[in-house]
Amino acid sequence: MATGQLFSRTTQALFYNYKQLPIQRMLDFDFLCGRETPSVAGIINPGAEGFQKLFFGQEEIAIPVHSTIEASCAAHPTADVFINFASFRSAAASSMAALKQPTIRVVAIIAEGVPESDAKQLIAYARANNKVVIGPATVGGIQAGAFKIGDTAGTIDNIIHCKLYRPGSVGFVSKSGGMSNELYNTVARVTDGLFEGIAIGGDVFPGSTLSDHVLRFNNIPQVKLIVVLGELGGRDEYSLVEALKQGKVSKPVVAWVSGTCARLFKSEVQFGHAGAKSGGELESAQAKNQALSDAGAVVPTSYEALETAIKETFEKLVEQGKITPVKEFKPPQIPEDLNSAIKSGKVRAPTHIISTISDDRGEEPCYAGVPMSSIVEQGYGVGDVISLLWFKRSLPRYCTQFIEICIMLCADHGPCVSGAHNTIVTARAGKDLVSSLVSGLLTIGPRFGGAVDDAARYFKDAYDRNLTPYEFVESMKKKGIRVPGIGHRIKRGDNRDKRVELLQAFARTHFPSVKYMEYAVQVETYTLSKANNLVLNVDGAIGTLFLDLLAGSGMFSKQEIDEIVDIGYLNGLFVLARSIGLIGHTFDQKRLKQPLYRHPWEDVLYTK
Repeated sequence: MATGQLFSRTTQALFYNYKQLPIQRMLDFDFLCGRETPSVAGIINPGAEGFQKLFFGQEEIAIPVHSTIEASCAAHPTADVFINFASFRSAAASSMAALKQPTIRVVAIIAEGVPESDAKQLIAYARANNKVVIGPATVGGIQAGAFKIGDTAGTIDNIIHCKLYRPGSVGFVSKSGGMSNELYNTVARVTDGLFEGIAIGGDVFPGSTLSDHVLRFNNIPQVKLIVVLGELGGRDEYSLVEALKQGKVSKPVVAWVSGTCARLFKSEVQFGHAGAKSGGELESAQAKNQALSDAGAVVPTSYEALETAIKETFEKLVEQGKITPVKEFKPPQIPEDLNSAIKSGKVRAPTHIISTISDDRGEEPCYAGVPMSSIVEQGYGVGDVISLLWFKRSLPRYCTQFIEICIMLCADHGPCVSGAHNTIVTARAGKDLVSSLVSGLLTIGPRFGGAVDDAARYFKDAYDRNLTPYEFVESMKKKGIRVPGIGHRIKRGDNRDKRVELLQAFARTHFPSVKYMEYAVQVETYTLSKANNLVLNVDGAIGTLFLDLLAGSGMFSKQEIDEIVDIGYLNGLFVLARSIGLIGHTFDQKRLKQPLYRHPWEDVLYTK
């Protein structure tokens, strides 16, 4: 066991099992104390590597993350404290691995419930190798103005209130982390403050004992007064009694053992800690308090009188000239986190993203204000979800059915069209699903599947301007623009696209009005008089029928309809639908284990 100070203003730690809040509290404490370097040198997160961003005062810093204890110790050889936030299941193994590292001197084990056999092995190894274990079941420890472990002493406000940002003259050791916070407050009120405080942990077998730390405090020149808070159960306090009797402790010790109320119970009672159990008389709080008093410690008559005992002992030391009270100073202001400042109304900050279609902040996600449970319970389909997320309203059932029909009819058009061909070639090159899908989607444009928006745009403009089919087609011809939605490589006037016929039949049956579609049919009649392949294709059918859906539903203003067409909503339908087919082609090629595709040379015209 170490015989002097455990920590200093240059002590650095390795933090096992990343926890943002306790690490940030350590760094805030560093800044409060005026440390030049952060006390956390590295983080160990099994299976992960990289950096974690945290704040050191006003400055944002990146702390290295290592996947193993060995790698972390090798990267940070001056970090000699290991703070273990692992669960009780893995705390023993990771703590032992840390103790075996030559650079690690102190291990703090936060977890409760570490198996007693494992705790005994850790203790034996640490003592055999002159290392220190604090815990298990501990909040840690603190050296005022220098270094603290994890959540020790709680919030920054509490640390400032207890004057822990600068060293005092009191060494304190306790089993309880919660009572340590209480005593730090007490010590700050009636003395010049704490120099070092340790919570050894409440398990039956702590890694270090009360007397271990009292003997250390006795060797630290800055510690003038020692305060001990024990508890009923176990016999740890008796090792301190023996040390006092043998004259190993030359500094005044104020001690109290909690749990005197246990005698009020007729049977054995288990208190909060695993080791706090009212057993035989020797382990009672009364017997321990009496033994400490007999050995020379200052023991008050009750816990309530402990503050007075500390105060009187401290004042005697001041009168004797053994303590020169610390000169007080105002610590620096810790910058407040933006989130807490916003919550308290101190600042306002602009947002970076605006979203109006969904919200995931409540108990369940909402699409355009409709909870996910309602979507499922009311039997909404894909068309209904698209209407909420794309159009921000619930469209009538015939509208959502039309959307679903469009998706079904456009899902695939065989392996020979350019999008499917690209996806097949990419899948056969061994690429993943997303790469194969994207290679097909990237071919969508004016010549392949991307004419829906243009068809809607041009047909709407012509109809709204009352152009005859002749005027519309001829004006487009003069501009050198092919009429979007008209023309097909295979279909003819006497062999219409079945998909177009299905869409038209559905619309004539369910839509209140099909004025744009009927106008497109008139245009088709005129174009067929010029060439038999200038038929209304599926792009033109979807484009004009969607105009009828938007206008006929009565749910969209003219400005909204124009905006929908301009933004590219209608091409979105083709992209969504065709993604289904492209994914299918990817799976098909992989299932068939097709080899790398190479285009046959006889299918290429090689020419000068």
